[in-house]
Amino acid sequence: MKNVEIRELTAKELNERIDTEKGNLVRMKINHTVSALDHPHHIRDTRRMVAQLKTELRKRQETDNKKIQ
Repeated sequence: MKNVEIRELTAKELNERIDTEKGNLVRMKINHTVSALDHPHHIRDTRRMVAQLKTELRKRQETDNKKIQ
């Protein structure tokens, strides 16, 4: 998912996507512990996706707080 696509999501969609990606990350880590994944770089990619989603959510919260003040 590109940054442009992330910016188009609503806050609710961002939270849902974060939860989904975190679940995927946990599942991949467990599977990788049991037996090696074919593409272990997907763990890194998913972790980065969660970070990007959280960053965008945080930016929106900061701008909302500035508007209130």
